[in-house]
Amino acid sequence: MQLAQFLGYELRYHNPDSRRSQAGFPDLVLGSLSRRRVLFRELKTSTGRVRPAQILCMKILKLAGLDVDVWRPEDLQSGRIMRELRGDK
Repeated sequence: MQLAQFLGYELRYHNPDSRRSQAGFPDLVLGSLSRRRVLFRELKTSTGRVRPAQILCMKILKLAGLDVDVWRPEDLQSGRIMRELRGDK
């Protein structure tokens, strides 16, 4: 969240208790007007499993052309999260 804020993402939504939300919706939604992008990310531990409801939701969001994926702790270490927040290819 701090990294997204630092990079200018005005919309930073993270549901701290997803048990009260619709099953499968991604944990994190980030949006930036200046970067013209919105990211939907499911947050998992290194060994966390993506559940069927999450897979279904991600497929539907991708079908609509949205940027949807899973982030794990190693993605921060590898620089992947920074690249995706910046919009690097």
